[in-house]
Amino acid sequence: MKKIKVLLVDDHALIREGIRNSLVNQDSIHIIGEAQNGEEALSFLNENFVDVVLMDITMPLMDGIAATREIVRKHPKVNVLILTMHNEFSIIQEALKAGALGYLLKNTNVSELKEAITQVANEGTYFSSEISEKIMNQLIKGKAERDSDVTVKLTKREIEILKLISKEYNNHEIAEKLFISHRTVDTHRRNLIQKLQAKNTAGLVLFAVKNKIIDV
Repeated sequence: MKKIKVLLVDDHALIREGIRNSLVNQDSIHIIGEAQNGEEALSFLNENFVDVVLMDITMPLMDGIAATREIVRKHPKVNVLILTMHNEFSIIQEALKAGALGYLLKNTNVSELKEAITQVANEGTYFSSEISEKIMNQLIKGKAERDSDVTVKLTKREIEILKLISKEYNNHEIAEKLFISHRTVDTHRRNLIQKLQAKNTAGLVLFAVKNKIIDV
């Protein structure tokens, strides 16, 4: 089994140690590096490839949101999962805008952490229940920033794929479910991102929620 390579970024050594010890016996996950801040994370990524960056937000020199933005720009094949104590919607929104594919709070358990890492490694999204509730509440109340074009016309196939993306299916799972090739799904995903002017999968999910393509 190919292990998911993870870079752990947090400015507290004790927290890094706790997370590392929690995941050390997971057969599918391997923490290959650690960093104390965003600058160290970017330096590490210049020399090493990882599948997922497990990113804190409040850190010296370069915070997690700024670091996520730079990782998405410089290392587009690396996916970012936020792990933080911050549950304010404004911060969640900034993290998603920066390009994070998932958002967890530090009160999560090992099982959920493993599931989130796995989903994000496969270009899916993962939000803890508390974070999902905050996002949905803000969208329902109309307080979330409205930056998508509701007049965009999507094909029937694009809507099908967008619904499955929003349900956290990865490309292989979508291909199997719709009886099409993985390459076709990848093409549709790229076209959706371009058509909806989304930065990443999280942006597609937000569009689907805002425009009632999926139920909330």
